[in-house]
Amino acid sequence: MRVLLQRTKSASVTIDGEITGEIPFGLCLLVGFTHTDTEKEIDVLVKKIAGLRIFEDENEKMNLSLADVGGGILSVSQFTLYADVRKGRRPSFTDSAPGSEAEALYQLFNEKLEQELGLNVETGVFGASMQVTITNDGPVTIMLDSDDLAK
Repeated sequence: MRVLLQRTKSASVTIDGEITGEIPFGLCLLVGFTHTDTEKEIDVLVKKIAGLRIFEDENEKMNLSLADVGGGILSVSQFTLYADVRKGRRPSFTDSAPGSEAEALYQLFNEKLEQELGLNVETGVFGASMQVTITNDGPVTIMLDSDDLAK
């Protein structure tokens, strides 16, 4: 499981001209799954995201978590996080989990984020063509990979 996390001043996702998810500030999470992902990987990443101290305190040090600052989460499914570009010029997505499996994992991930943080998690629509607008704050962008965290 991979999550590309961005600290944001604002973020929204639009489908066919309609905003389906929006936060004023907090974290935008681009979320992808591979074939071997289970609830175990979700639990690891949810706890990591909930505890990350990547918001600045009064001394401009990254010392505060999302809960400390009262921010929101915009979660967007992103199968292209598992793109393989080692051969040729067209990415291969064979490492991405199949759609129905990934959708179930994505829903579980969002539910667990809500439970862990006590926040409403805004989302896009799984599998839809979406336009994501992100005003990155910092910029702060962090790649989280469940394989790396398991080491």
